[in-house]
Amino acid sequence: MRTFKYLLLLYLFTILPLTASAQLNFRIRSNTPGNKLKTAENIICNMYVDSVDENKLVEEGIRGMLKELDPHSSYSTPNEAKAMRESLDGDFEGIGVTFNMLNDTLYVIQTVPKGPSEKVGVLPGDRIVWVDDSLIAGVKMSRNDIVSRLRGKKGSKVKLGIIRPGVSHRLDFVVKRDVIPLHSVEAAYMIRPHVGYINVSSFGRTTHKEFMKAAEELRSKGMTTLVLDLQNNGGGLMSAAVSMCNEFLDKDEQIVVVKGLRTPTKVYSAHGDGLMRDMNVVVLVNEYTASAAEIVSGALQENDRATIVGRRTFGKGLVQQPFNFDDGSMMRITIAHYYTPSGRCIQKPYKKGDTDDYEKDIENRLKHGELTCVDSIHLDKSQVFYTTRKHRAVYGGGGIMPDEFVPLDTTQYSQYYRKLMTSNIVNEQVMRCIDVQRKDLKTKYKTFDIFDSKYTVPKSLTDKIIAAGKQKKIEPKDDADLKETLPSLRTVIKAIIARDLWTSSEYYQIVNTRSDIVKRAVSLIENK
Repeated sequence: MRTFKYLLLLYLFTILPLTASAQLNFRIRSNTPGNKLKTAENIICNMYVDSVDENKLVEEGIRGMLKELDPHSSYSTPNEAKAMRESLDGDFEGIGVTFNMLNDTLYVIQTVPKGPSEKVGVLPGDRIVWVDDSLIAGVKMSRNDIVSRLRGKKGSKVKLGIIRPGVSHRLDFVVKRDVIPLHSVEAAYMIRPHVGYINVSSFGRTTHKEFMKAAEELRSKGMTTLVLDLQNNGGGLMSAAVSMCNEFLDKDEQIVVVKGLRTPTKVYSAHGDGLMRDMNVVVLVNEYTASAAEIVSGALQENDRATIVGRRTFGKGLVQQPFNFDDGSMMRITIAHYYTPSGRCIQKPYKKGDTDDYEKDIENRLKHGELTCVDSIHLDKSQVFYTTRKHRAVYGGGGIMPDEFVPLDTTQYSQYYRKLMTSNIVNEQVMRCIDVQRKDLKTKYKTFDIFDSKYTVPKSLTDKIIAAGKQKKIEPKDDADLKETLPSLRTVIKAIIARDLWTSSEYYQIVNTRSDIVKRAVSLIENK
């Protein structure tokens, strides 16, 4: 490196004087593409007319190379890589609260049971306005900046300044940070007698343990059939998916096969010691079910262990290997493909370097009618495969096609409802309501069952949401549009309140009453 820079500078100082418009032309030897890339970087850093951020230059160079590959090879900055590792590890180090931002103020929604904040007395509804010596309320601080102040190494301490409703002065708490678990099992409850429901949002290091704990609790309540909800599950660790599949499959039944040009083929099969091999299973999927979630869907479908209900999955069957740099950044390179037990490649087709078309795939499915009408789905009859036990035909071409197709009901949620939700108006107004009424709600509704059966969303709350929308020029087209929107609006309001008072399980118990995919699954089970 030093030799190159010395020769380059020596050359520059020994050439004849140049006019302002003169151009410097000379040949640099670079025997390999790698040398050429490094040479180009050195020339830019040492000769470019303005100052250059060499780190940024290298990062953009890496991104440029990866862009010419598949859609899932990627580069992550140190902060991005850290967040990714935390999501897969299933924990992070912090104060143990879930929160939301309202009017530039942090509102505590829940404290982690037995977590650091709960131990010192932080309560749902508290507003965190100071962190150590920094004011975080009313200063338009970004969410990422706030999170970075709240998180820290296990055992370190942070001082929180809190405003609590009904208390006239600021409360100060010193919280000792600890390891905070991130859960991938979002909900688990009995959806019908003998029928359990478990929602898994991702596959991380703790997913299998969480899943089995939830399953055992439901079995103790009489569960003989499981509805496993993998809708919107973007995947995660293959090992977590394999562990889950092992619980349902008999010895030596295949789960997934990994093949790559430079990666040895590896077959993953069940050990035969699973605890749920006698369990009836229905798996829920949609167009956002991807990667590790598709491994589970494909393995249970092709071994005839589950009925798959919903819509064709995303089609992400590329295996990435992470490579970590000394500065904490990370490059993830695709090294292989996932194949289902019958030999289907999960990955949908793509063109190298063309990410635009790939990213528009779901949008294109909607335009072509695939999400809304089964007759619009064109199966690739040249890629027909068969399940292992019943020899049912399944088709390749990317993703997992469900056994029971449930069309996307584009009329279920009006445009008015979607705009209210995406603008965060509904969440903000419900939070204001809970902030004022939390104590009364807790007193009146001692259990979720009482709340679910007796609570009715007051008209005053929906009126506030409608008025807040009007201020942002979000209004229904007419009275019919408003009438169409109100049932969905009331459902989500009630669900948000339930989540605040209890957990996300209660949230799903309410919103699932309006889910066509969940309702189809329950109907199949009841009519079997």
